[in-house]
Amino acid sequence: MTDTVAATTSAAIVPGVRGQPAKISFRGITKEFVSQAGGRPIKALDGLSLDIAEKDFVCLIGPSGCGKSTLLNLVGGFERATSGEVLLDGAGIAGPGPDRGVVFQEGALFPWLNVLNNVCYGPKRLGVPRERYLADAHAILDEVGLLSFAQHLPAELSGGMRQRVAIARALINRPPVLLMDEPFGALDPQTRVLMQEMLLRIWEHDNRTVLFITHDVEEALFLGTRVVVMSSRPGRVLKDVRADLPRPRDFSVLRNPEFVEMKAELFALVREQTIAAAADSSSRASGARAR
Repeated sequence: MTDTVAATTSAAIVPGVRGQPAKISFRGITKEFVSQAGGRPIKALDGLSLDIAEKDFVCLIGPSGCGKSTLLNLVGGFERATSGEVLLDGAGIAGPGPDRGVVFQEGALFPWLNVLNNVCYGPKRLGVPRERYLADAHAILDEVGLLSFAQHLPAELSGGMRQRVAIARALINRPPVLLMDEPFGALDPQTRVLMQEMLLRIWEHDNRTVLFITHDVEEALFLGTRVVVMSSRPGRVLKDVRADLPRPRDFSVLRNPEFVEMKAELFALVREQTIAAAADSSSRASGARAR
């Protein structure tokens, strides 16, 4: 069952994506957080609008604190916008649901359950027949290269292996949308490359819609069909770039002249916004000391 509520607005059409209706729509989103210390609310997002087509792989990049994770949490149903609409298939989002798989930077696995039972946890709670969810779990664990570790506990796995379990757990419910918040950020460079290649293989096989948060420009360009650059806080869409690079994609694309040019342009934009964010933080700190 999808935790959505009816919306009065019709589905948007995503520009430049073969006229497809939007799978996910952010419409005029403003999000403010109230500090427990008091004072004025902090505006994380301000009037942000963005449409994501079905089967799109959209990577969000931008400086820390620009609202990337807040956007993901709005789609996941973990947060509510202060104003504006977040739509999934044209309907407002009321809360989390099995139609959206979520993978965080830390896998958040149950340490007392083995790999197989971690992956099976979701469908068991949803009442899926045991024969079906076990077959699905074994197939997904095989896909992520962990079938031989099905009986191991999370503490017996490496960081990369735990993230593969987290991805398998998100995929087993067959969600049409996958939300990923810096899932490879804590991994060493070699493991990160392997995880990126694995994720691309899975996406190129099933083409589900992915919203992926990262600070890494190269990772965003390598994975995404689109790269969306966000401004410093309050977050807005600064640039939306289609990554029309060869697929199926492997790391030889990193030497592609178009890839190199796009990476340099995007890196410059993110650097500019990071400097702006640092200057704003310094100004706020000075103002606070003056008071």
